[in-house]
Amino acid sequence: MPVTFESRIEARFRELSEQHRKGLIIYLTAGDPTLEATAELVAAIDRGGADVIELGVPFSDPLADGPVIQRASERALKAGTTLRKILKALPHWRAAVRAPMVLFTYYNPILQYGLEAFARDAGAAGADGVLAVDLTPEEADDYIAALHGHKLDTVFLASPTSSDERLARVGKASTGFLYQVSRMGVTGERDRLAASLGELIERTRRFTRLPLAVGFGISTPEQVRAVQSLADAAVIGSAVVHAIEEKYPKGGARAVEEFVRWLKAGSEANSA
Repeated sequence: MPVTFESRIEARFRELSEQHRKGLIIYLTAGDPTLEATAELVAAIDRGGADVIELGVPFSDPLADGPVIQRASERALKAGTTLRKILKALPHWRAAVRAPMVLFTYYNPILQYGLEAFARDAGAAGADGVLAVDLTPEEADDYIAALHGHKLDTVFLASPTSSDERLARVGKASTGFLYQVSRMGVTGERDRLAASLGELIERTRRFTRLPLAVGFGISTPEQVRAVQSLADAAVIGSAVVHAIEEKYPKGGARAVEEFVRWLKAGSEANSA
């Protein structure tokens, strides 16, 4: 089904392009440490300069997540966080931020919720897109149709080992932006970026005109600058979740906001 709407995500990347700027996408786990805290944190991350916010849906078996995000999911689940509760709270969070918001989830919670019901409720709650990390484009026709029917972008992952055929499928299935995984393995902070990242991005660009956002292993302003010199946006997850784990109990949401501002310094350095 062809996309006939312009999402807030697409509009945001168009705005960045017109301003000759690169994007900063920030991930946090919804419900960590509580849903009430998430309300404060998304507003703080927005004030800190995030161009897009990814809201992770906690899952009991997060195969793609490293220990930092695993701990966040455990805390959120212990606090009683569910996909249904996230969608109930989302309109309140949405009203407090300007950044588009993407639900980052495994596919099982969507299936348990019901695909059409999820698409309807996520769209009504103010979500702008969804990334189902373990859903392949080959098996996503019904998912794509349901989400596009409620004006939600479908973001898919491209991995370093994706074949040309898979990259073409990922590019065709994605809207809003395409998430380029920078390295093999799980999420987590790294000392340096993959040496092959430039070649990887160049290869992926052959199969899509969408903005490319690169994530996994990015944790400093210097790494943000390096990624943005090659791609359209940098995605930072584990470093922010770690900051929430360490800084929020002592300094509250303001401490996390300042951490995002520190990361944003890398992004501003790439402005024309």
